[in-house]
Order: sequence, then C-alpha cells, then structure tokens
Amino acid sequence: MENTATLENAVSTEDFLPLNGTDHIEFWVGNAKQSAYYYQAAYGFKLVAYAGPETGLKDRASYVLQQGKVRFVLTSALHGDHEISNHHQLHGDGVKVLALWVDDAKKSFEETTKRGAKAAMEPVTLKDGHGEVTIAAIHTYGETIHKFVERSNYSGAFMPGYEAVEGMEVNPVGFEYVDHCVGNVELGQMNEWVKFYEDVMGFKLLITFDDKDISTEYTALMSKVVSNGNGYVKFPINEPAQGKKKSQIEEYLDFYKTGGVQHIAIATKDIIKTVGEMRKRGIEFLYVPDNYYDDLLDRVGEIEEDIEPLKKLNILVDRDDEGYLLQIFTRPVQDRPTVFFEIIQRRGAKSFGKGNFKALFEAIEREQERRGTL
Repeated sequence: MENTATLENAVSTEDFLPLNGTDHIEFWVGNAKQSAYYYQAAYGFKLVAYAGPETGLKDRASYVLQQGKVRFVLTSALHGDHEISNHHQLHGDGVKVLALWVDDAKKSFEETTKRGAKAAMEPVTLKDGHGEVTIAAIHTYGETIHKFVERSNYSGAFMPGYEAVEGMEVNPVGFEYVDHCVGNVELGQMNEWVKFYEDVMGFKLLITFDDKDISTEYTALMSKVVSNGNGYVKFPINEPAQGKKKSQIEEYLDFYKTGGVQHIAIATKDIIKTVGEMRKRGIEFLYVPDNYYDDLLDRVGEIEEDIEPLKKLNILVDRDDEGYLLQIFTRPVQDRPTVFFEIIQRRGAKSFGKGNFKALFEAIEREQERRGTL
C-alpha cells in the first residue's frame, strides 16, 4: 500500500497539461472588419489570415492579426440571430477564446474534462494542403473558453478554413508575446476559479493580493495569480472587495454582465519606444499624476531608464526581489469600460507591479467618476 501511495503522489505532481504558451486570443466583436483596421493602424498588427463567406464560412467573418508571438482573431457574425451576435449584444466587444498552444489537444481535453472541466468542443482535426490542426475546448469563467490548439503538423497562415491574406502596410510597435491575461469574476467566485485552475488544469497559485494590498480610500479588490508549470501562461483572477464606492471590478461586471477577460498584458523589450509610438497613433492611457515620479528612485532604486521619458509617457515602475518592471495601462478599447491592455517590460521582475496598485486604482477611480459609475 505504501508503494502505491508514493506512486500516486509521484503521478499527481507530473504536468498533465504541458503548455507551450498562448496560441491566440479571439475577440467576438460587432464589426470585425473595422476592428481589424483599428488593430493594424493603431497597434501595428499584421493581417495574416481571413475566414468568411469567400472561404466557405457562411455565418461569420474572422480576421487573424499577428505581431511578434501575439496573435489576435477578430470575429463577428453575419446574421443577427447568432451566438456571436447574442454574445456581442450582452457583452459588447470581448474575449471569447483564450487559446493555449499544446502538443496534444486530444490528451489536453481528456485530462481536463476527466478532472471536472465542462466540455465546449470535442477534439476535431482540421486538414488542408498545409497539413492539419487539432483543436478542442473547455469552459472557464463567464462565457469564456479555453481552446487547446495542436499545430505541429501545420505550415499554413493560421489553420484550415482560413486563407493567407495581406492587409495594409503596418509599422509594429514592438509587441513580443502575451505576458498574462486577467479575468474578473463575481464576488465569492475567485477562490472557486483558482481551485478550477489548480485541480482541472494543474496550475499553481503564484501570488495572492488581498484588499489591503489593492485598495484606495474608496474601492478595493482581491486578486490571485495562477500559473502553469513552466510559467508561460499566467492568469490573475480578480473579484470585488468591500469598499465605500463601486470598484472597477463591479463596474466591469455591470457592463460586461458576466465574468470575463479584463485585460491582456503584452510584453515589449522597449516600453518607451512602444508607448511613444502608441501615443502618436492616438492610443489613450490611464493618467497618473506627475508627483508619482517625485520619489520614484527612492521607492524602486536605481533603474536603467531616464526618469524624464517615463514621466512624459506616464510609464510606471515597480521592483521585486528579482528585478524591476515598467508598465502602463490603456483606457478601455471600446465605449463600455471593459477590456483594456497593459504594456509591460520586465527587467528581471516576476511580479505584477504591487507597488503601483494604489496609483493605478486612483487613476481608474478618476475615470469612473467621469463616467458617473464610481
């Protein structure tokens, strides 16, 4: 019996869901054609593939955009009575699919569903002249799904059903890869979803922030970060906490109507260049007052960057035991105050900018106050 118990423990610590990283993020939007133009012109994504009526897909149109290892798919329905139209009516533009790149999609599906994941799509292998891609999917918080994508035997632009296309000439802003994706869930659900990622997907709890860490005079939230074995995929999960006024998480839930992806953090090697270029193209960012920079070096110690360009671009800095990071947050990318982006450059730091939480949330509260939703 003793040997059996030891063997079971050894098996349970094995990574049953090895992930190579984020394969793509699919947004369900009201007008994919116009959204594709926005991400090309404003963020410098390159249009690489398309699926729609011209490729035999009769109910929707999808545009695949890429920059570095970041791949977005923008999809809208061609008819009013459609699950994508219904999703958009409820949520506005939002993330439907967080797709994970795996070596074995069928095994990933089987391992997660047998541990309690709710199936969203049984494994299916798609084939064309460029090879084959196997995909499967499970449900996560809200109406979001995780899709497992196995593409080692495929050489096409994206996957079967899509054709390679060329869009407008673009200038990349320096996006490298998806650093992490943050989900907002309803009060009392954070621990449930952390347990889901631990039990169903084999993730580990990386860090916990409570309402003492993430609070201002008016609002608070709680957050836990889960990560897969190799650290390539990190999902912070937020829930509201008690405060004097309505928190940013409550505002998100009011407008998105369910749990969902709040923001996507994208890594860059040169945040000053990236943000400078984005600002030139009209991208709006949260504003942190200039006095944030008065004692910056006292707070974070010596950094390689000059303070002036950071101050001019409103880029924030934080340090942990392993180094420091630079970060900035866009305003929401649609009229509903829901999904937005974080731009992050890591110089050794593995954390998430805890030292900036108060300044950031005060910035968000100023935006909420202007919207009348604080």
